[in-house]
Amino acid sequence: MELPTDLTPELAPLYWLLGEWEGQGRLGEGEESDPTFTQKVTFRDSGLEFVEYRAESWLTDHDGTRLRPLSVETGFWSLDRQRTDADVGPGLDPADVVPAFKSASEVEELANEDGSYPITATISHPGSITELYYGRIKGPQLQIATDAVMRGEQAAEYPGATRMFGLVNNQLFWRWDVQEGVGMTAHASAILDRV
Repeated sequence: MELPTDLTPELAPLYWLLGEWEGQGRLGEGEESDPTFTQKVTFRDSGLEFVEYRAESWLTDHDGTRLRPLSVETGFWSLDRQRTDADVGPGLDPADVVPAFKSASEVEELANEDGSYPITATISHPGSITELYYGRIKGPQLQIATDAVMRGEQAAEYPGATRMFGLVNNQLFWRWDVQEGVGMTAHASAILDRV
């Protein structure tokens, strides 16, 4: 993949995620007997300093026929860095005309010694749950873990989670583990193709 020339510079470490992805996955440990689902995921350059995220999933039979909607997630992913007057928000407060980073080479200054970048993601779910994740992205791999989960008064119990994404042979592999008690339990995983 080549870095797009019109990409918001701050999104350079995330460029491999951008686009639409579709594929199949399994709930739980991913065993042959576990329920299957299809998923469509979009990572979109918003023109600002974050990636807009949307994932739609449908429960399927083992032949891949959609049975019913499973869930929808929406959110925003970005490098985790100090905010400046050059950034948009909060709310509708406009950003400065001059962006915080004018080139991908300026963004490289945010990298850790190991070449990874700190990342944050906010993901909202139906049922009054929003997750705040922090983690690292290095090349075509990222790992994030919840720092906070906001739940509505009637929301289901959901203490936290971790997620991993990686690009392998032009396919997006991901895994989502959910906290149960003191440990993590496999929740879902999938392999998606770029469309």
